[in-house]
Amino acid sequence: MHCQVQITGTVLEFNSDKNEKVIPQANVIWLNSTIGTSTDENGNFSVPYKNEFKKIIISSVGYRTDTITVNRPNLGKIWLHPNLELEEILIRKKLNPIQKSLFQIQNVVNVDSREMLKAACCNLSESFETNPAVDVNISDAITGAKQIQMLGLNSPYLLFTQENMPSIRGASQIYGLSFIPGSWIESIQITKGAGNVLNGFESISGQINTELVKPLTDYKFFLNMYANIFERYEFNARYNKKLSEKLATGFYLHSNLRNGKIDHNSDNFLDIPLAKQINFMNRWQYVDPLKGWVSFFNAQYLFDEKQTGEKSFNPDIDKFTNNAWGSEVKSSRLDLFAKLGYVFPDLPYQSVGYQMAFSHHNQYSYYGLNEYNIEQQSYYSNLIFNSIIGSTQHKFKTGLNFTFDNFNEDVNRHSWDRRDNSVGAFFEYTYDNLDKLSFVLGIRVDNHNRLGAFITPRLHLRYSLWNRASLRFSGGRGKRAANIFTENQQFFASSRSVNIENNGGNIYSLDSEIAWNTGIGLIQKLYLWDRAFDFSVDYYITDFEEQVVVDWENPREISFYNLKGNSVSKSLQLDINYELFQNLNLRLTYKNYDVKIDYNSGTLQKPLQPEHRFFMNISYETPRKTRESQWKIDFTIHWTGEQRLPNTVSNPIEYQLGTYSESYSIMNFNLTRVLNEKIDLYLGGENIGNSVQKNPILGADDPFGSYFDSTLLYAPVLGGTYYLGFRFKLRH
Repeated sequence: MHCQVQITGTVLEFNSDKNEKVIPQANVIWLNSTIGTSTDENGNFSVPYKNEFKKIIISSVGYRTDTITVNRPNLGKIWLHPNLELEEILIRKKLNPIQKSLFQIQNVVNVDSREMLKAACCNLSESFETNPAVDVNISDAITGAKQIQMLGLNSPYLLFTQENMPSIRGASQIYGLSFIPGSWIESIQITKGAGNVLNGFESISGQINTELVKPLTDYKFFLNMYANIFERYEFNARYNKKLSEKLATGFYLHSNLRNGKIDHNSDNFLDIPLAKQINFMNRWQYVDPLKGWVSFFNAQYLFDEKQTGEKSFNPDIDKFTNNAWGSEVKSSRLDLFAKLGYVFPDLPYQSVGYQMAFSHHNQYSYYGLNEYNIEQQSYYSNLIFNSIIGSTQHKFKTGLNFTFDNFNEDVNRHSWDRRDNSVGAFFEYTYDNLDKLSFVLGIRVDNHNRLGAFITPRLHLRYSLWNRASLRFSGGRGKRAANIFTENQQFFASSRSVNIENNGGNIYSLDSEIAWNTGIGLIQKLYLWDRAFDFSVDYYITDFEEQVVVDWENPREISFYNLKGNSVSKSLQLDINYELFQNLNLRLTYKNYDVKIDYNSGTLQKPLQPEHRFFMNISYETPRKTRESQWKIDFTIHWTGEQRLPNTVSNPIEYQLGTYSESYSIMNFNLTRVLNEKIDLYLGGENIGNSVQKNPILGADDPFGSYFDSTLLYAPVLGGTYYLGFRFKLRH
């Protein structure tokens, strides 16, 4: 903004009838200055702006003085509250719940808890309904498991972390997103492209980190109850106890029950599984800022059970018989993690931290006559040292990492047991110059018992092109071992036979997966007609050196083999965010994917991957009146273009599909009534346009026959879903 820019606004109050009333002659002055003005008879003001000004103070006799952060030329309506009705002074700084920073070196989207309240948001997989950073797909028509994609690649190529420690990997890859309740999440950081080297070598297309609520800063008590028309019920409760100003503990409980046998498409199969889950966590937090100590300890236990299949299926009678087709998935999981950090009191830029996590995951499952069981014990530890080289403009992080995984895996009584362990060391240098150039250069060296010894380089760069515009570049290498059965277990719900081409590799006789990811992006923030506007575009290429190809072009088989040619994923995304008028925000996103793989049958576009996606979200909040009452409404459209379908021409004609699917749209809305600072009531609808796939299960009329296949799913199975619920919050 230039010195000629005028900051404008209107100062009002809510009278006893809760109607707006202008406040004339209110004082408007820049913080720490003598420059200011007064409102006119209509409550309007206009005051000149300078770059050094950040906040403006609004005051009037008989009203509480308010301080506003100036982030746009037109501040719109500003409401003052009478002094007599207030017991304390609050200063609010309103930030968008989804933020992209101009100064962060990596391409990171920060999503805070307010965004997750715009949807039913019962678990992590449902936390992305109102933002376009990632794509959410349903893996198959039987289990209803939601899968996340980024840059055109499935979730195994993403690194999931919880408070910056790896989670949702190995045995929990398919169902793990539903094991993190949305009400426990404080914020989500979505990083596109190769991540940093601190968290390991497995990240290829990006990283999703979840931060959980903290006992010292969370509500004393929180309660959320939810129900929908398909007999799904959710219960969430948190209780936090401050034992001192430095120490607090929290007890978090989540449970859900889905009890309705729903079959709206009349194919004799449940449209969504019967399910129940109990999830408990005890959390401890200790912070001593004077002595520099910070620590966390978590203990979490989960039991999750799903049953699906034909409506008449009774597990006690029909399990492993041809009476009726059915499936059960029972998972239990124990997680323990601890973090200990120390900031040197005399050297605040220098710190040392230690992270450790242990998990035991056990899944017993069967899909019709196919049995699949997996048990995994994991241990992870990471030691990190942070400091500077000469000045805070030159920072570095270095440390040591150890990971151990023990798998006991059985596929139809055939054992695939194995042990993985790796030891690694990493170093990351950061040059931080907010004015122009900043970059992060990282490298790590690992020795893995099955992947061998290898180097992982990563580079992230940000350059300030001009005022409020940043150009970013990232590049890096990722390497991983594919867990072919657990990552693709939806194929057990079909008549396909499993075919592994033996290539003498160390992982299911296959080789590892190695890919290079490079990307470039631009973000521009400005003011358009005095309203905040930002535009961003990014383009990423993921090029595989080695890959385990999942080939389902033969409708009788699922084949796994090493890539013999090329596999490239190209992703383009355009984003626009604009405040149409005060408190009414618009988000628009277009995505284009070009994902091609060399199969044994030739080069093909990845199946069930739309080339085009479009997203629109509109949200509006009414001003907060006395006692904090407020309305919030949110509306979202996801449009998904046509998708190439796997080849089914060798099937009888009644079991064949076309070459491409139809495009479709999903519309969601959420309406929240904030009664006061303690109680919210909400209701909403998902897929209110009833976009469903007509025949989601191929061969549903003969589930034990040769053509049964529930994996060819390109659109929702469940139609319009309507829900309601409430939240109760009690502060310390």
